[in-house]
Amino acid sequence: MITENRNIAIAYDFDGTLAPGNMQEYNFIPDINMDKGEFWEQANELARKHDMDEVLAYMHLMLIKAREQNLDIREETFMKYGAKITFFEGVETYFERINKYAESKNLHLEHFIISSGLREIVKGTSIARHFKTIYASGFQYDETGIACWPALGVNYTNKTQFLFRINKGIYNSYDNSSINKAMPENMRVVPFSNLIYLGDGETDVPAMKMVNLYGGTTIAVYNPHSTPTPEKPVSSRENCVNIIRQNRADHIGPADYTEGSELDTILKKVIDRISVEQDLLHIMHKEIENANQ
Repeated sequence: MITENRNIAIAYDFDGTLAPGNMQEYNFIPDINMDKGEFWEQANELARKHDMDEVLAYMHLMLIKAREQNLDIREETFMKYGAKITFFEGVETYFERINKYAESKNLHLEHFIISSGLREIVKGTSIARHFKTIYASGFQYDETGIACWPALGVNYTNKTQFLFRINKGIYNSYDNSSINKAMPENMRVVPFSNLIYLGDGETDVPAMKMVNLYGGTTIAVYNPHSTPTPEKPVSSRENCVNIIRQNRADHIGPADYTEGSELDTILKKVIDRISVEQDLLHIMHKEIENANQ
């Protein structure tokens, strides 16, 4: 029997979803005296040359370029980069507002990052305190505290495992034993039907498809100020429209998190629906209990 569960979660991609652009482009790439286009071109070439995962390739290139510039990259260095990231409109006040709204519907809301970007940079941002767990790529550090090896690469397809970690309440990236164990639905911390995923493009499609498959809600967001370029001739909005047309997301909206915005309205309607569903389950269980007495 499906049981009432008033825990809900919102999982966010980071780059292009909460903040414009890629987090590495704000400060790290300028600090190694490279143009962002040149950096990503070299990272992609490294991946092609060695048949390498693209995320591991960019992380490895970061270490190579930092050493070439005699730049000691430590966790605190990345966190300082994170402190300088700017967000889409409304993001910095959004979390407390949406938490209060969920609470008004008798729901307990928690937030998660699932990103191919760097967890160390996200930890340094002004919004890091709002996340229950940050599932993102990250480095291993040597005995002197300098980044020396990619410890975790979160790519487009393995993002899906972190949805199960949220579902089962596993708040780390290393425990592969618990995540593979069978768990009754009524013991899972956040049912997939109570899970919302926000992403900005094709890199989020595998995660979106899985959330949809298990009854959750997906929202494709786009930078309302982006314009096509020779490198990216398809606009951010057009990418998201294509995702909707392909039935890979439920909703689309500009990445504007201010109160009363289109995205804010979508999220509140989804929260309303989840609250009503849980209320109905509560009534149904009460009726069953009364009938069995």
